[in-house]
Amino acid sequence: MIKRINDFLAGLPMTITGGVFLVLSFILPRTGLILPADPAWITVIICGIPLLYLAIWRIIYNKGISKISSALLICIAMAAAIAIGDLFAAGEVVFIMEIGAILEDMTTDRAKKGLKKLIGLAPLKGRKITGTEEKMIPADRIQCDDILRILPGETVPADGIILNGETSVDQSVMTGESLPVDKIPGDKVFCGTMNCFGSMDIKVTRAGQDSSLQKLIQMVQDAENKRAPMQRIADRAASLLVPVALIIAIAAGLVTRDIIRAVTVLVVFCPCALVLATPTAIMAAIGQATKHGVIIKSGEALEKMGKVDTIAFDKTGTLTYGRPEVSDILSFDDTIDKKGLLTLAASAEARSEHPLGKAITEHAGKENIVLQKISAFRMHSGKGISADVQGKTLYLGSEKYIVQNGIPLPTDARETLNRLQSQGKASVLVADENRCIGLIALSDVLRPEAKAMTGQLLAMNTNVVLLTGDNQKTADYFAAQAGIRAVKAELLPEGKVDSIQSLQAEGHCVCMIGDGVNDAPALKTAQVGAAMGAMGSDIAVEAADIALMGDDLSKIPYLKRLSNATAFTIRLSITLSMCINFVAVTCSVLGILTPTTGALVHNAGSCFVVLIAALLYDRKFE
Repeated sequence: MIKRINDFLAGLPMTITGGVFLVLSFILPRTGLILPADPAWITVIICGIPLLYLAIWRIIYNKGISKISSALLICIAMAAAIAIGDLFAAGEVVFIMEIGAILEDMTTDRAKKGLKKLIGLAPLKGRKITGTEEKMIPADRIQCDDILRILPGETVPADGIILNGETSVDQSVMTGESLPVDKIPGDKVFCGTMNCFGSMDIKVTRAGQDSSLQKLIQMVQDAENKRAPMQRIADRAASLLVPVALIIAIAAGLVTRDIIRAVTVLVVFCPCALVLATPTAIMAAIGQATKHGVIIKSGEALEKMGKVDTIAFDKTGTLTYGRPEVSDILSFDDTIDKKGLLTLAASAEARSEHPLGKAITEHAGKENIVLQKISAFRMHSGKGISADVQGKTLYLGSEKYIVQNGIPLPTDARETLNRLQSQGKASVLVADENRCIGLIALSDVLRPEAKAMTGQLLAMNTNVVLLTGDNQKTADYFAAQAGIRAVKAELLPEGKVDSIQSLQAEGHCVCMIGDGVNDAPALKTAQVGAAMGAMGSDIAVEAADIALMGDDLSKIPYLKRLSNATAFTIRLSITLSMCINFVAVTCSVLGILTPTTGALVHNAGSCFVVLIAALLYDRKFE
């Protein structure tokens, strides 16, 4: 009951109400209108009770010197001002403190829905095979060595090894790879990944809490629990401010034998400007970032971004667009040109559901190519397709698929395949019944701003690292294009987490930038996590501290500059507020200030801090 009342009074509507009565307390006496009771009493009640509650709570529950807080000093000043009858001064100090608390709460409010979505990926059932019997069982009853059958479109309910069947599996949840991976007997599959095409039987190797997906969920939970809340700067200084303020106030009262001077010292010593320094600067910076399509979820993330010296990038969907596009069309037959080869391949792939096939068909559409009618279309999961086009039977797929159909592969074709693989490209061979007639290569596409972004970060003495689930050759190729020297490839989610923890152990402050579900633990583990918000998964966006809503990598250097400027502004505001306090205390001891004028002076200091912070909003950082 008491907490509900306290929360109600500490809310924005009631705080504004308190401010209105404080203004009336200042204006009405100067117009000659005297009320039976000073309106500032309402301000003291509305804004003072939450501070008194906070001060008492910290005295009871906090340990050691942390029992002494800025809220305690404000309450002492409020009580002293009431004791000498200066209600305006009492209401003013508690009102300013409440405004500061509300501003800070607004900047540090964070959404934490990502973990629920991650848990939602866990499959609920699995198809267990016992002899000739096939039965659906709950996922929590699946055990190691069980035989499971996964049909096309189903989610893999446990980690395992394929016993029978060839298929393609979308394992972007775990590795972030943009393309489904072809699987054959003996290959591993992970819980939570999606079986795209063929049916497969697997032998369970890890189930339940030991599965890859459950470990992924646990890593996000652990990283979230390790996050300490941002400690208020004013409270960190309160252990010194409260004793110093009391000593100076008592000394001033005893030496001058003037209690008003003692009360004035307490009023001007209140760290209102100090409390406002951080939240106002952060509010202004977050406002500017929002204008530029960068969503910063907490002030803590913005402050930490200013300390970041290493930025780790995921590849697929982050440095690249995360979708395959045709990059090369190579004909091995002098009688067929590139357009003719594309016509044949796109016509054959028109009925394919494989992402590479769809990409080839889409490219043909962009080239305004008229597709031919086909017949006898067959899809061989994990291998390729065959179809009759223009009276010819065409085979499109991997090197292994072409050779299995008795079609020889030219020597130059093998060399070309190796070269394209070293460039991180996927190749689809095109053959008729007698020979291999050509090749179509597809590649993920590097974002055009990636290299310039990397150069700007390096110029700011910020290290850049690539962490990806792709194979080493693909990772090295794209890293070279983006100007990144440090590369770690073939990483599962726990591998990315380990890499970030290694960097942190070396003393680096790390920002992780990713877009996939598999990046969520790494985003949580890093001091700052940033997600590609427009194309990235909801889970990655929820797990991150920052979201780039336009998927524009050029915003990363901007974000770093903004964070640095915010940190500088906070330090400047704190320094100025302490200087103003020192001057005000001196004037209070000398009797130059009274409690009311002292309250106005330190209120002016608070406004000065807010003005400095507001300049961040329109500053140019690009």
